[in-house]
Amino acid sequence: MERSLGFTHNHCLTMLFLISLSPLGLAQYEHWPYLPGYPEPPPQVYQPPQRPTNVPKIQLRLAGQKRKHNEGRVEVFYSGEWGTVCDDDFSIHAAHVVCRELGYVEAVSWLPSSKYGKGEGKIWMDNVHCNGKETTLAACTSNGWGVTDCKHTEDVGVVCSEKRIPGFKFDNSLLNQIENMNIQVEDIRIRAILATYRKRVPVTEGYVEVKDEGTWKQICDKHWTMKNSRVVCGMFGFPSERKYNTNVYKMFASRRKQHYWPYSMDCSGNEAHISSCKLGNHLNVDVQKNATCENGMPAVVSCVPGRAFAPSSHSGFRKAFKQEQPLVRLKGGANTGEGRVEVLKNGEWGTVCDDNWNLVSASVVCRELGFGSAKEAITGARLGQGMGPIHLNEIDCTGFEKSVTDCKFNTESQGCNHEEDAAVRCNVPAMGFQNQLRLSGGRNPYEGRVEVLAERNGTLRWGTVCSENWSTVEAMVVCRQLGLGFASHAFQETWYWHGDISADSVVMSGVKCSGTEMSLAHCRHDGAHVSCPRGGGRFGAGVSCSETAPDLVLNAELVEQTAYLEDRPMFMLQCALEENCLASSAVNTSITSGYRRLLRFSSQIHNNGQSDFRPKNGRHAWVWHDCHRHYHSMEVFTHYDLLNLNGTKVAEGHKASFCLEDTECEADIQKQYECANFGEQGITVGCWDVYRHDIDCQWIDITDVPPGDYLFQVVINPNYEVAESDYSNNVMKCRSRYDGQRIWMYNCHTGGSFSEETEQKFDHFSGLTNNKVSSR
Repeated sequence: MERSLGFTHNHCLTMLFLISLSPLGLAQYEHWPYLPGYPEPPPQVYQPPQRPTNVPKIQLRLAGQKRKHNEGRVEVFYSGEWGTVCDDDFSIHAAHVVCRELGYVEAVSWLPSSKYGKGEGKIWMDNVHCNGKETTLAACTSNGWGVTDCKHTEDVGVVCSEKRIPGFKFDNSLLNQIENMNIQVEDIRIRAILATYRKRVPVTEGYVEVKDEGTWKQICDKHWTMKNSRVVCGMFGFPSERKYNTNVYKMFASRRKQHYWPYSMDCSGNEAHISSCKLGNHLNVDVQKNATCENGMPAVVSCVPGRAFAPSSHSGFRKAFKQEQPLVRLKGGANTGEGRVEVLKNGEWGTVCDDNWNLVSASVVCRELGFGSAKEAITGARLGQGMGPIHLNEIDCTGFEKSVTDCKFNTESQGCNHEEDAAVRCNVPAMGFQNQLRLSGGRNPYEGRVEVLAERNGTLRWGTVCSENWSTVEAMVVCRQLGLGFASHAFQETWYWHGDISADSVVMSGVKCSGTEMSLAHCRHDGAHVSCPRGGGRFGAGVSCSETAPDLVLNAELVEQTAYLEDRPMFMLQCALEENCLASSAVNTSITSGYRRLLRFSSQIHNNGQSDFRPKNGRHAWVWHDCHRHYHSMEVFTHYDLLNLNGTKVAEGHKASFCLEDTECEADIQKQYECANFGEQGITVGCWDVYRHDIDCQWIDITDVPPGDYLFQVVINPNYEVAESDYSNNVMKCRSRYDGQRIWMYNCHTGGSFSEETEQKFDHFSGLTNNKVSSR
């Protein structure tokens, strides 16, 4: 978390203007209210620090291959030219000085060895020593200006906090000496002017205003371009810009006195943030030292929202839309507009290697999907590892492409693996959904009873949600709506969380979500006709949220390789019969002379997510299975089914109860879970649990199945008992052919690995997400 700091530092300009990013990263709405019991800190007043007289004036900027706008290679303007800083003896104290000089509250970290690329020109500073309280980097000790034995491979970079120093003042003293100076202001917003847009959510049109020295100021439109509009719209979650009716705004502007920012913007149009744009011409100043905009008016932007966020005449948004088969998708992200980047090629989805992955390329992905520019280009599979091929590597976009597949890239992915899967966090419009919901009574802001704001008898009031049939899927939507990540648990009783007693009444019932909605109100529910026999209060629905979640995926290739038939004598199947692992007709099979025909195979279940997969129940609820001599922590962990080609189940083999453990792990990961000796159960991130073909119940009983063509299906975690970042890959399907004596498995694949078209050819029926034919 960002610490509150006293500000006795320099106010130098530089590259980075930043918007104070609240969870949706947009300034056109008020900051989210702090939860009860979490008081908001008092506002800080920025006191411009005094620079010692013997210290030269410098400017700083953050440059290079960035993955966030508030990071980059440290560059210093001194003696008429830009240069870099060597990483020798650099410290977090020096990074703090750099970030505060740029207008950020503090530094988060610093990176040596030209992590943002090698700079050019002079290396101005080497062996920099700061105590962290200096007002400018120039006040820190070093070898002397330009005295160094470093090369540009040692250029240092910093990562600054997103939070800006309130009231930060832009230092323009070197403005006339520096070309290509980057914009730096405290904040930016789109302020709706016309009544039509003031009522709309999200705000798509209005004045562009920047916060400078604690005051909101308009920008003169004399040098304003559509390229500037594109960058501003992108920052607020909109993929593109459009023209607007200038006459209406001229009339409006003529009636009001404006307070102009004394500069103009000069963006190329492909920047992800205006802090990467150049500072344009300085405006004329009148006798009162106010900036003037002769024959001009305040700059206006009109943005085009993505289809999922487009305002409609009825409810202010469209609940859902059917997009044509996209070429790109995001998987494994907790919030709208974030996830691992996956690309469709030759009918198969694959990932992108993170070599050269940066904000410009990530922004192309975001805009293509109907979001704004990228807030962060994420590397190192931080949003989970994908499966299947790695389609693209070394992506190089200009920023204006319609699709990331139009960018230059390398299809060879030698040296890449899924530990380098690229991901993105996009700017999304501020829809205000988080204000319609709250968690009450929890021990921390990530848990509590769910309370929604609903209209009853013409007034808005808070109330609870009926917990009948409340599940992890609904809880996922609540956590996403509040920007709290994934759901970790869904609760049907919340008597231990004392919420607001005035909100005990049930105002929402019959909630059924698909899991992709942005708001609980988008889910199917009973509307005004609330029906909840148990009532609210202690039976109100509750959730706990987590920033990370596991993601289980079955190795489809191993299933295909290990499947075979076995005729097993009935006297060897008594344990299996007790555990319901055989078809119902098995009870009539002779124990002495009968046998069952079993389709056997191995399962290898990987955890590709960001947190360990743990059983829903604690140890106290685990069941001892005397036959197999171990505890089962989940009664229903997988379903094994054989279906005919119209989707009807012809045989089943519930691997109903499982003992979860780490059988094997990736090279640098330690095993944590094992079943023996009442050990802890689970699957660690980067590990997998193997159920060999020769263990009990690892089969489907096909004794009563006639020869023919079938679909073989495995579903992991079928009842969504444990939260995962992606349920679509929990299903694995194969085509199979049985001739009465032998069986063939082919085309085995996990759910979501092929295009819709390919998947439809594979099975021409829908709804198979668990062992029942589902309409969900």
